[in-house]
Amino acid sequence: MTSHYQFRVAGHLSDRTRGAFPDMVLVEAPPETIIYGEVIDEAHLHGMLALIQDLGLHVVSVHEVKP
Repeated sequence: MTSHYQFRVAGHLSDRTRGAFPDMVLVEAPPETIIYGEVIDEAHLHGMLALIQDLGLHVVSVHEVKP
C-alpha cells in the first residue's frame, strides 16, 4: 500500500525533534512544519501519528498526496 503522506504540525520543530523523522522530508511553512514522506502501510501510518503525539506535537492536518 505504499503511499506518500503530508503531516502538518503546528510550530517550529527543534533539531532534536526533527531527528525523530530520519526518513521524512521536513519543511518549515510558518506557522507550521510539514513532515512529508513515504508510508508503507496502515501500521506505519498509525506509528507516525503515535510518534507525533508522543513528541507532544499538535497535528493540523494529514493528507495522502500523489508523488
